[in-house]
Amino acid sequence: MTRAGGDHTQRASLPPLKKAPRLAAGRARALGLPTRGTTNANRLRRVDRWLVATQVPRLRDAARPLVVDLGYGASAVTTLELLERLAPEVPGLEVVGLEIDPARVEAVAEHRDPPRLDFRVGGFELAGLRPVLVRAFNVLRQYDEDSAARAWDTMRGALAPGGLLVEGTCDEWGRRSTWVALDEDGPLTLTLAARVSDLDRPSDLAERLPKALIHHNVPGEPVHEFLRALDTAWASAAGLSTFGPRQRWAAAVQALADDGWPLVGSTRRWRHGQVTVRWSAVAPR
Repeated sequence: MTRAGGDHTQRASLPPLKKAPRLAAGRARALGLPTRGTTNANRLRRVDRWLVATQVPRLRDAARPLVVDLGYGASAVTTLELLERLAPEVPGLEVVGLEIDPARVEAVAEHRDPPRLDFRVGGFELAGLRPVLVRAFNVLRQYDEDSAARAWDTMRGALAPGGLLVEGTCDEWGRRSTWVALDEDGPLTLTLAARVSDLDRPSDLAERLPKALIHHNVPGEPVHEFLRALDTAWASAAGLSTFGPRQRWAAAVQALADDGWPLVGSTRRWRHGQVTVRWSAVAPR
């Protein structure tokens, strides 16, 4: 994937608070189920920084740089943060937060600032929008694997031409996270991201694997082999711990690359506790 610059955490000014009319009755039925709604501030910072580092060219090249935040939860904080992180890099950016629960949409209506920021009722059908980028985090963990796959298909089918879906999961504080990037043809990559100082070993991230992989982390499956290889490389790089966990992580990921694992993206991402591998290397057999 194309990379554009490093991490940018510059804050854009928040949109003015406005009152919006109540939702009209008879909205089209949204596909999906409500999530728990956990929305701790800064929870999705790792995926957002990856989006800034890798997806800005995709948005800049689009005729309408529309981003959908699917399933933002009980407050608008993570949607506002997504706007803050991307807006300085993408002129004309539009962000729409979608929730299947109308009460949650009404609760954040004061933050609307169309077209820059809006909130609507919607689910996997993406409310009829054609976004260039979709961030769908912590929305599929409650589904079985087949249902999650159908949700992938529905969301991919709603993307604008050249669009990307980023679907993943993280812990409540955003210290451990994984996500899959998909285009209209299917999955492209898997990314692991963590506050590496909190890891005993990289395979601790297995509990946060996306639904498509979490039940395949067993011997004989590619994702299990990938995590085992990363654990081995992490153990071999233990001597670098005196220089800090990020240096140890970067050395472990370099060892994976040297062993032939098809890693994707800039090596600069490694120092941020991330590694991205082609989906073909970890896809279930």
